[in-house]
Amino acid sequence: RKFVAQHFLIGGDWGAENLKHSHAYAVELVLSGDSLDEHGYLVDIVDIERHLDGLVAYYRDRTLNELPEFAGLNPSIEHFSRILCATLAARLKAGTLTTMTVKLWETDIAWASYTLALR
Repeated sequence: RKFVAQHFLIGGDWGAENLKHSHAYAVELVLSGDSLDEHGYLVDIVDIERHLDGLVAYYRDRTLNELPEFAGLNPSIEHFSRILCATLAARLKAGTLTTMTVKLWETDIAWASYTLALR
């Protein structure tokens, strides 16, 4: 999924990155498990899409620094990928998943990922 959001970095002197600016983010989701459900699926793709679309809609056109989940945090792609992963994992109800990885692209060459063990 792709979306645009704004942020400005805090806690250091990163030049133009300290000023409010936008990024065209792209989210990749990697799900792993060791079994399938009774229908032969790892997860319900409709459920994944619903929750992922909801998260993207929440962050779209927002300034990350102003959101409660970033309070006291530098809104880096590292923190953002962790927040997205933890939030999505909490919303999904798939007992077959063992790990979830969110890879968040900030530019064509800059990305961060976060992997969460679910069991």
